[in-house]
Amino acid sequence: MIASVRGPVLHVGLDHVVVEVGGVGMHVHTTPATAAGCPRGGEVTLATTLVVREESLTLYGFEGTEARALFEQVQTVSGVGPRLALAMLSVHSPDGVRQAIAGGDLAALTKVPGIGKKGAERIVLELKDKILAMGVEPSIGGSAPATAGGDPLGGQVHEALVGLGWSGRQADDAIERVRAAGSAPTAVSEFLRAALRELGR
Repeated sequence: MIASVRGPVLHVGLDHVVVEVGGVGMHVHTTPATAAGCPRGGEVTLATTLVVREESLTLYGFEGTEARALFEQVQTVSGVGPRLALAMLSVHSPDGVRQAIAGGDLAALTKVPGIGKKGAERIVLELKDKILAMGVEPSIGGSAPATAGGDPLGGQVHEALVGLGWSGRQADDAIERVRAAGSAPTAVSEFLRAALRELGR
């Protein structure tokens, strides 16, 4: 298993980065927030997990081992694969996902594109006790508000939202609501979380 990669960033996409490791460019799937935090040309270290399928080998990368562990844990639930697990971490922080599961917060879980009410109930049923055993405090109502900042990066956020399954119009409306709420976040990851919260209202 490839547990981590470290090296210069050759390319940054919406939901992936290419990291050079020993002269080889490794295509690593990430959340939009993680990709946005990887400066092209700079060196990055990502915790990774390799998903092996009969027809493919796919590498997923995370800012730390906590997110990687949660990515692997949620896939123990029937019907949750790597793409849905990554979508959960795109919408919520690792703590946000764990708190939603521990508190049975179906509204927070169904904010993730691809998770309906039945899917959210199954995730809570199968993982709640395991999450509570880790000492996670239940929290109802989703993750904490994003940090406010200055000029938003609306175009990148729009692409990220569409990539997560929202329509272009829904993405535009969410971006406008974030802007209308006051000074918008300056970082893509913070702006994206704020827009996702608007979409979940």
